[in-house]
Amino acid sequence: MNQKNNLVKNASFLMIAAMISKVIGLLYKSPLSSIVGNMGMGYISLAQNAYMILLMIASFSIPQAVSKLISERIALKDYKNAQKIFHGSLIYAAIMGGVVAMVCLFGARFIIPSNQPNAVLALQILSPTIFLSGILGVYRGYFQAYRNMMPTSISQILEQIFNAAVSLIAAWMFIRYFTDGTDGSVAKWGAAGSTVGTTAGVVIALLFMFFVYGVNRNAIKRRVKNDHYHKEESYGEILKLIILIVSPIILSSFIYNINGYLNGVLYSEIMGKHGMNADTISMLYAEYATYFMSIINIPLTLSSAAPTSMIPEVSALYATGDIDETRRRVDQTVQLSMFISIPCAVGLAVLAQPIVSLLFGGTNGVAGKLLMLGSFTILLNGMSNISNGVLQGIGKPKIPMITAAVALVVDVVVVVALLMFTELDIYALLVAMIVYAIVVCVMNDFFMKKYLDYKNPWKAAYLSPLIASAVMGLVAGGVYYGFHAVLPSNIICLGISIILAAAAYFMVYILVDKTAAERLSRIPGGTVLVRIAHKIRR
Repeated sequence: MNQKNNLVKNASFLMIAAMISKVIGLLYKSPLSSIVGNMGMGYISLAQNAYMILLMIASFSIPQAVSKLISERIALKDYKNAQKIFHGSLIYAAIMGGVVAMVCLFGARFIIPSNQPNAVLALQILSPTIFLSGILGVYRGYFQAYRNMMPTSISQILEQIFNAAVSLIAAWMFIRYFTDGTDGSVAKWGAAGSTVGTTAGVVIALLFMFFVYGVNRNAIKRRVKNDHYHKEESYGEILKLIILIVSPIILSSFIYNINGYLNGVLYSEIMGKHGMNADTISMLYAEYATYFMSIINIPLTLSSAAPTSMIPEVSALYATGDIDETRRRVDQTVQLSMFISIPCAVGLAVLAQPIVSLLFGGTNGVAGKLLMLGSFTILLNGMSNISNGVLQGIGKPKIPMITAAVALVVDVVVVVALLMFTELDIYALLVAMIVYAIVVCVMNDFFMKKYLDYKNPWKAAYLSPLIASAVMGLVAGGVYYGFHAVLPSNIICLGISIILAAAAYFMVYILVDKTAAERLSRIPGGTVLVRIAHKIRR
């Protein structure tokens, strides 16, 4: 495989793994919602949102930081210090993860909204996961720095499989053995049991990464032993470097993602003061944070996979002064992201209600409306993820932090204003989500032009997917609602419409984009797609 194709190949592997992981994560939530109920799903969402913020403080962005630091050393063939950065990162992750895990365990009741105390136990059970996730992140970042995305991809799939299985089993067991039979008790203990699965998934993924590292241990030792050209840095220097690089990245990710947690707290507190009871708040929040976000997070995760694989590539190229090739790699990432994100957005908008009804039978219909209105945020978030990755990769980690901080202020103002002075209710969170993403995209685009002289490839990246997606949307809607008029089976009608819509997208894309074959050849299994493309063109 030539180096030019590494970026797209690596991004594709991560996207495939992310797709499988998120599909598993989505599918298991359907039976989970049946076990714990809508109220329990609301508690899970509140606990998970708080957990993600704590995880970001501890180590969430450490794979990106580690891959950046190590890839820069590898580009200079400084294998000795690359390995020392790996060991130093493990020390950093263990210390930070341990401290934040203790905060989670003993401070959970201060983090969860005051009118949702039943979500506290679910958050406390997640505390060991914070410590373990930091260690896991270092190992993933290490292999990503060497352009090997397979360990990360496989570990993500294993993590989600065990997460799903253990979550369902533990939720059922907790409800059976610990509840008093009331709705509130079932929701509380069901939510607590489900979070056990998160820890189980991380443990399995970490064991797998230990195994992969062990297999490669001798080769790693030889590479380090043969490096006689570089002066070995002290652990003090390494840790200082890690803190200087990791801290802005973590802080920017923290600011970038804390809006979800803050929006949940603001929604719960403000609507509670407006007279809405706590159970209704929890159930409506589940429609947004669990049902809507679980579905939309699949394409959002795909769009974030591209910048994850891009960072070591961009960092290495930028470190060697190859600016033109840096811009070309960014273009490839944008094109790959839009190739997937645009049809996902259109498809989810057209088939929103039947998809939500199929996956979450307990929905009251709000999640479907949210999905229909908010699906295009996939594009905005995809671009913001890529631009964040680029700016971090070229040594400007403070800029995503600044843009995220500005967007966060705007987000909070919008949420408070809409909840206080309008009747939008839960839809206020969707509006704030859209506004937040727009602010980040606009500001990051400005800074990419300033520091990289980068111009977004609007025509090359967006036009063909948009045309193909428009046709796809017509096919998806026409087939589903046409079949559903005579065949009252949601799953059969959905299956037929999705298959035909996907085929329509691929065919139209091939016909309207002259470079489609070249792009398809860069992704796993692309040779098969190229052969099909050639037949279509004939």
